[in-house]
Amino acid sequence: MDVREYEPKSSLVSPQHPKTRAKYPFIDVHNHPRFPMQAEQARKMLADMDGLNMRIMGSLFVRGGNNERLKSAIDSAQQLAPGRIFFFASPDYSGLDDPGYAQKAAAQLEKDVKLGARGLKVWKDLGLNIKDAKGERIHIDDARFDPLWAMCGRLKVPVFIHTADPKQFWEPIDKNNERWLELQEMPGRRRDPAKDPSWEQLITEQHNVFRKHKNTIFIDAHLGWLGGDLGRLGKLMDECPNVYTEIGAVLAELGRQPRYAREWFIKHQDRVVFGKDTWAPTEYYSYFQVLETADDYFPYYRRRHAFWAMYGLDLPDEVLKKLYYRNALRIIPGLDATGFPK
Repeated sequence: MDVREYEPKSSLVSPQHPKTRAKYPFIDVHNHPRFPMQAEQARKMLADMDGLNMRIMGSLFVRGGNNERLKSAIDSAQQLAPGRIFFFASPDYSGLDDPGYAQKAAAQLEKDVKLGARGLKVWKDLGLNIKDAKGERIHIDDARFDPLWAMCGRLKVPVFIHTADPKQFWEPIDKNNERWLELQEMPGRRRDPAKDPSWEQLITEQHNVFRKHKNTIFIDAHLGWLGGDLGRLGKLMDECPNVYTEIGAVLAELGRQPRYAREWFIKHQDRVVFGKDTWAPTEYYSYFQVLETADDYFPYYRRRHAFWAMYGLDLPDEVLKKLYYRNALRIIPGLDATGFPK
């Protein structure tokens, strides 16, 4: 038998409290529903959202979320799901070498916000793949983007920023790599230290931006890939009050350290928002069980992310309310607060 087939069934018998619906209505700030959408698709999605107790979902463009494409998506969502979907625009990187690029990018964001964008989504291609006319990598903290970050601050819209990937993608693919299975299944996710900037370099560039632009709110996606080092993430958030984070696709990091993660959530309860990253309704059940219960040793929904079992954090109600909706309503402008408890 190949080790990839080994998936033993646990013989542990312990009390379990599986959840198919969140205790409180929640906002998923990190997802990617594609609009325009067919009416039947929208009806099915809204029914699934209602079943989960999801009140609002954020649609984050990876790229190209500007002008007519953005307007078309917003108009479609408003027609099919009024008040239930919000959008973040994305930067336009064309003309990066032009002398007026910085002002153009900032002006574009201002137009996109007027169209209805609630913030700016920055994907990992900034730092990893985007290059100038000479073929040189554009750093995340490149001064050309300063007017863009500053514009977000002036408009009071957050920057949702995904930088790099899990650190293990840069490490040798051997018996010590926790993401070995994922890199076997998806070898294209491997990062070559000889060609790609290091993980630490990318994270440093991102943190430089946070420190430089204290008047702009940043939502550091995926726990900033520091879910396995919450102490470091906490220090960053203590240093930078403008930095928030979210838990999309990193639940497995929290569910293996329930005592410390619970303590961390309570300390930083005003700075974390809920995110999932992919739209798969049954996968939310694991999030609810980890966040809301004190259960021991239950399965996670995606083996390649984690070969270990989960434990519940049993978060206090006030922390859950902030994570599920209060923090998002506070930092993302224009969301409909109807239906959320006070």
